[in-house]
Amino acid sequence: MNFGVIGYGYWGPNVARNLASLEELQVLAIAELSPAARSRARMAYPRINVTADASDVLRSAEIDVIAVVTPVWTHYELAKAALENGKHVFIEKPFTGTSAQGEELINLALKKNLKIMVDHTFIFTGAVRKISQLVNEGALGKLYYYDSTRVNLGLFQHDINVLWDLAPHDLSIMDYVMKTKPEAIVATGQKHLNGHEDVAFMTLYFPENVIAHINVNWLSPVKVRTTLIGGEKRMLVWNDLEADEKVKVYDKGVHITNSDGIYEMLVNYRAGDMWAPQLDQVEALRHELSYFVKCISDGHDPLNDGRAGLRVVKMLEAASDSLRMRGSLVYL
Repeated sequence: MNFGVIGYGYWGPNVARNLASLEELQVLAIAELSPAARSRARMAYPRINVTADASDVLRSAEIDVIAVVTPVWTHYELAKAALENGKHVFIEKPFTGTSAQGEELINLALKKNLKIMVDHTFIFTGAVRKISQLVNEGALGKLYYYDSTRVNLGLFQHDINVLWDLAPHDLSIMDYVMKTKPEAIVATGQKHLNGHEDVAFMTLYFPENVIAHINVNWLSPVKVRTTLIGGEKRMLVWNDLEADEKVKVYDKGVHITNSDGIYEMLVNYRAGDMWAPQLDQVEALRHELSYFVKCISDGHDPLNDGRAGLRVVKMLEAASDSLRMRGSLVYL
């Protein structure tokens, strides 16, 4: 299976490196507008055709799959051209700039019998796979909340705000882990430097009183990647910056009962052991790309297909609507 890569900026080198490491495929071409980035690509891959013209990659009869690793405003046109030229598409998150664009690409792929995979890398990490297993097994009990802090200093984007840049990680994780889909969204934020919100907060309301909160920020003095998931039986902390024991499960909780004959709540706190489950040590992007090749070969739709990407885009659109209305509730 032959790949072409469009985009060799921030994330493109990681995609190209992982593709080059897989025995079941080869990279035939890389397209990149920046002369400096093209020079780096030629140094890294002297035997691969490196071009400034994306159409060289899109129209190549030898290429089966296109990896679109470019700014989100270019995704629709490039993915559409790839599909029209009979190529399967691997596309960086978020899937598209609008849900209408995403729906059109999904329908085009179905018509052409081609596969789309959206790069929701985190669902292929050992940590998120383990979290999903614990939730599905009922180890945490009935879920109460998902609370994520994803902040750092930069990297500032010029075409999208911090929600569209960082929140897709958590939205794709929730889409994979949670058993229900959100019903409504509230988002607040503020612009300080470049005309896009660089600090934002997003709240998602799920059925059965489950709530999720996402804090994203390009103006934090420290980098934080911490997620809390609270359940009736146990609570979980995932610190993605930890070298070891990224996921910790706490046997802690609260149980409330009403005393007979009186209107007083009796609050019982439970504090048990903490344990850190063993996680698969895999490079998530490599696993994801290998999985996509297998899906194409077997004719299966990937977990993170166009429909999964579209669900995330619809949540981002709702958050954008709420931002414009300074935190009004937007139903999905």
